Amino acid sequence: MKIFNDKSVSALTAVAISVFAVIPYNAGAQEDLPPDKVWTLEDCIEYALQENISLKKSRLEVESAELDLKQSKAAMYPGVSFSTSQNLTNKPYQETSSTIAGSEILQTNDKTSYMGSYGLNAQWSLFEGLRLRNTVKQDKLGGRLAELNVDISQNSILESIAQIYVQILYASEAVDVARLTLETSEAECTRGKELLDAGSISQADYAQLEAQRSSDRYQLVSSEATLADYKLQLKQLLEIQGDYEMNLFLPEISDESVLVPLPDKSSLYEAALGVRPEIESGNLNIESSELGEKISKAGYYPSLSLSAGIGTNHTSGSDMSFIEQVKRGWFNSVGLTLSIPIFSNLQNKTAVRKAEIQTQTARLELIESQKDLYKTIEGFWQDANSAQKQYLAAKEQLNSARVSYELVSEQFDLGMKNTVELLTEKNNYLMANMQMLQAKYMAVMNIQLLNFYSGKEITIL
Repeated sequence: MKIFNDKSVSALTAVAISVFAVIPYNAGAQEDLPPDKVWTLEDCIEYALQENISLKKSRLEVESAELDLKQSKAAMYPGVSFSTSQNLTNKPYQETSSTIAGSEILQTNDKTSYMGSYGLNAQWSLFEGLRLRNTVKQDKLGGRLAELNVDISQNSILESIAQIYVQILYASEAVDVARLTLETSEAECTRGKELLDAGSISQADYAQLEAQRSSDRYQLVSSEATLADYKLQLKQLLEIQGDYEMNLFLPEISDESVLVPLPDKSSLYEAALGVRPEIESGNLNIESSELGEKISKAGYYPSLSLSAGIGTNHTSGSDMSFIEQVKRGWFNSVGLTLSIPIFSNLQNKTAVRKAEIQTQTARLELIESQKDLYKTIEGFWQDANSAQKQYLAAKEQLNSARVSYELVSEQFDLGMKNTVELLTEKNNYLMANMQMLQAKYMAVMNIQLLNFYSGKEITIL
């Protein structure tokens, strides 16, 4: 029993795989979960937003973007560094000469000298074609883009959980229907045994009733397995592992929730354009790419930097003391450096062109995101509208099938209908019931997704 078609299930599976990664069992995150807790949809969402690993990684990216912004701001201020150099020189065969008794004598002495220098230097970029200022602006946008990525991840989590939760609601009702169907089959077998003993039906007719009971028992087991599988998927989405059993709150869905009037598609799309983070992210990507163009064009402009320094040095083998050498070797310096680009081996031209291509790509990606958003909303709206119509038709069909089945069942008890006719009406009634449930929850799911995309909270009630 499936509420979604293969295309919907594939899309849901793709979302789940892309958003939720398989992680090691984290007992610490589950120690505080009460065993008797009844989980509502809101509880599931709140827990997932706290424990989801992909979401935590996205939040760390926000922190990283904040550090990038601090660094780009700091680059606008002077940089100061201290440097020292210590050199030891050994000349073992340094030659010296002296005169004894009118004769010049060459002497060879071991000679080792030591020299040290110390400097404090400052460097300040005064002008680089506004590259630093534009980098700061771009990093500010980068921080906002990181925050929007968190919002996008959250939306994916909410959407996936809502879809699985609706699947569980559908599967739960399907189990109830299968259980009632099995109880009916058992009652029919009991009545069939009485008719067999009375000679009203044949052994073959009674065998068909028993076969139908076995089939209904299998259907109940299959429905329970489907429900358990959906619950397992929900636990995996919430990253709850181990033997913890989730008890879910299953609300009653009224006809008003199923048949609520659908807003106009255009108004839904306009509302979504103003609240969906992927659209804002697309606009900011364009703005960031335009700043990237300005940054790359800074390579065409001259750069001016200011430098200043103080330092001193000393050496061994001097008659002056260390303090005196440091004092006499003290120096101060200040300078301006102007660099004018003449030919950069096409590096600047290539960088500018690549930045322009990135801007064009960002504009195309925004258009693509807008079109995808409209297609998504249009699909949800169409599915919701079709499901509402199918729900109304299915309710009428269910009423007709129930009345027909009840009449044939009464006639069967009186020996006026055979087993084939009874089982045919029963299967028609069961099929109508399942079609009504499928249309009901398809409508609920798509209505809630439409509300969510237009900026409203997801709520099943």
